[in-house]
Amino acid sequence: MQLAKDVYKLTEQFPKKEEFRMTSQIVRAAVSIPANIAEGNARGTRRDYANFVSIARGSAAELETLLLLAKDIGLASEEAFHTVLEQTGEIGRMLNGLRRSLSPSNASTTNS
Repeated sequence: MQLAKDVYKLTEQFPKKEEFRMTSQIVRAAVSIPANIAEGNARGTRRDYANFVSIARGSAAELETLLLLAKDIGLASEEAFHTVLEQTGEIGRMLNGLRRSLSPSNASTTNS
């Protein structure tokens, strides 16, 4: 959830005219990541969890794209984007690993 908090702080620097455009999309993508992880975990099945982790990974990719675009069009300084972009990349890699660990080939075949 730290990424979502940091995205909120970053977007406070954006021009007011972007509030219902780029700012809204970026915040929505950032909040979607932990929300989908939580929802998937709460579903109670490995398959559902894996599906929601995949959705969260998609949101991370969307967030990264939007942040790069926002940086390129100058909505905030390059330095302001640095940490959030690093966090987004790291979370994306972590979600990839989590998704792989939830794949059927990694499911336990023993009955305890």
